[in-house]
Amino acid sequence: MKRITMLFLSLFIVAGLMAQADNVLGVWYNQEKTGKIEIYKLNGKYFGKIVWLKNPYGEDGEPICDIKNPDPKLRTRLKMGLQIMNHFDYNANQKKWENGTIYDTANGNTYKCYMWFEGNQTNTLNVRGYIGISLIGRSQIWTRTTK
Repeated sequence: MKRITMLFLSLFIVAGLMAQADNVLGVWYNQEKTGKIEIYKLNGKYFGKIVWLKNPYGEDGEPICDIKNPDPKLRTRLKMGLQIMNHFDYNANQKKWENGTIYDTANGNTYKCYMWFEGNQTNTLNVRGYIGISLIGRSQIWTRTTK
């Protein structure tokens, strides 16, 4: 009986941690509210892609491309649908998503990144991109929205 109780307790704890880790899933406005990023889970890792842009078309009426990309071959890919967040892991001890990268379409740079919620607030997401150490970087606050 003791083993069964421990098994159920362990399953309950694991399920709680998994639910907490998945709180980041959904659609988020960037800080400027010029884009929406959908964070999704694939093979245990967290990723994000652009699903909405306030201004998806340039002055020429054509969809906006990733023109700042350092790789000339990638400058013709569309910003809409672009995967900009890659390979985040959830650290249950620190309650943050880490070991990922974020791509900034405004300058074509990719940064190390981590994300977290303040307290129990799950409708605002803190996103910190940085180079080298996290002291040298920039944070944004994203707001949960709908697709």
